[in-house]
Amino acid sequence: MRQKSLVKILAAIVVIALGSTLMSAKKKDKKNDGFVQLFNGKNFDGWYLKLRNGDADMAQKVYCIENGMVHVFRDLPDSFQLNSGSDTHGLFYTIKTYSKFIFKFEYKWGKKIYNNFNQFQYDAGMYYHVYDDAIWPKGIEFQVRYDHTKNMNHTGDYWASGTKFQWYSKDGHSFMLPAKGGVAQPIKSGEHLALADTKYNALNDQWNQCEVIVMGNEYSIHKVNGKIVNMATNLSVSEGKIGLQSETAEIYYRNIMIKEFKESVPMEKFIK
Repeated sequence: MRQKSLVKILAAIVVIALGSTLMSAKKKDKKNDGFVQLFNGKNFDGWYLKLRNGDADMAQKVYCIENGMVHVFRDLPDSFQLNSGSDTHGLFYTIKTYSKFIFKFEYKWGKKIYNNFNQFQYDAGMYYHVYDDAIWPKGIEFQVRYDHTKNMNHTGDYWASGTKFQWYSKDGHSFMLPAKGGVAQPIKSGEHLALADTKYNALNDQWNQCEVIVMGNEYSIHKVNGKIVNMATNLSVSEGKIGLQSETAEIYYRNIMIKEFKESVPMEKFIK
């Protein structure tokens, strides 16, 4: 009898333990909401480094891993090739290509400046749908930039590089949601300014949260610190690599993650 009771007790403990494990797994999955880390914080598995000058040793100095972050320009002296060169322009790229996804990352600015800082100040960026990884690549850029001379943030701007898309504005200058009066603008290359009145962190050692929602060639949405700041439809490209940039200033990247979709999610789900 005692043996049977012991067996029952042990069985009950196993059931409780399994239930607890499943509950924990569900909570973890709900917390992550389908996102997976693209950068593991230890090495560049799943990525490759590329600079304009093709110097692999230099790339290791430009893109350093520190405390789970990518610290861009950590091992180069301040003002290296300032206003005179662009050898250390580059990106670290995903090996894999992506089409339908939500990509998240955080960034903050450091203090050191490089390359053509006189022209573009604190400048970096995230590229997606890259189909030519030249420096600079052909794809769509989520601009990361702060112009301290005008106290103007450009993070969330589009840059169309070898790509086309439909963009919306009320004044022809900066983005506006169609629901708030934005109308389709003539298609052009280059810069497409984000919504201006957006909270951001510049040179205060604080992080910015960035989110890019992309559904193949249907649409993409740019968000900064939880707010929609830009949007485009009818993209000329439907898939490609993702890259994070080194350009004119020291920058840190962390919490780089992605959630992929097999089927397109209607834009209305993200625009409320």
